[in-house]
Amino acid sequence: MHDGMLILFKLLARIPLPVLHALGIPLGWLIYVLPGRHSQRMRNNLRDSGLCATPSQYRKLLRQAIAENGKAVIELIPIWLKPYAKVQQLVRATTGWQHIDAAREAGKGVIVIAPHIGCFEIINLYYAARHPFTALYKPPRQPLLNALMLAGRQRGHARLAATDLSGVRALLAALKRHEGVGILPDQVASSGDGVWAPFLGRPAYTPTLLANLQNRTGAAAFFVAAERLSWGRGYHLHVFPLDQPLPRDKVAAATLINQGVEAVVKHFPAQYMWSYNRHKRPGNVAPPDTSPSA
Repeated sequence: MHDGMLILFKLLARIPLPVLHALGIPLGWLIYVLPGRHSQRMRNNLRDSGLCATPSQYRKLLRQAIAENGKAVIELIPIWLKPYAKVQQLVRATTGWQHIDAAREAGKGVIVIAPHIGCFEIINLYYAARHPFTALYKPPRQPLLNALMLAGRQRGHARLAATDLSGVRALLAALKRHEGVGILPDQVASSGDGVWAPFLGRPAYTPTLLANLQNRTGAAAFFVAAERLSWGRGYHLHVFPLDQPLPRDKVAAATLINQGVEAVVKHFPAQYMWSYNRHKRPGNVAPPDTSPSA
């Protein structure tokens, strides 16, 4: 059954990206109107972000975000299952990639900080086509999705590491070998592995892993966003260097990281994953201190 579905998805991956992105727009609206918390969370996160000065701006950005969300879902088929060389060709341009090359030439490890913006899945594949790259991986519960994810991500010089202590060790080892690693900075940290820091208008439980990795290895860190181009033309990778080392204070570091993510979101607000439950409180974690003296 799973093999048959995998073959079907590989056939779908042959459909041109402009057609898939066109199909992604109604898919985004279908997802939005389905029962569940998806649409309410998207509206709340967008409304609380402070990015919209007027109700009309909010409504326009919400409509755009719904369409982009559908494109983000459907484009996983070609990104994961097209021949690797053809996936590379979908990256039409890069801005700032020379900063990553310069860090590598200086003998530094590279931390790619990839928020949930645009087609963030293509960033790792683009990097791994050129240099060794390690990213954390948590198997999804659905066997078919797990098979698709493994087929799509384990290509080029990419290695996947478990989301546990062994995975953290793998990231540290890769950085000490002056290789690249990938971090999603806007995920909710697991219990005990994060701190509360402001993010888009509300406290968010923010991972401390990124700061720990940089403090222990001296690696260079870069925010990278894969902008989804209009009309299915492909993607443009934008690199924003983290200009200062992250402080050792966990809250200060988390705040700086969140500010960096916010800055990138403001460049591409419609392509951010507004439906993600970024502000939830993990189990066994005390709520944030919202008193005026905090």
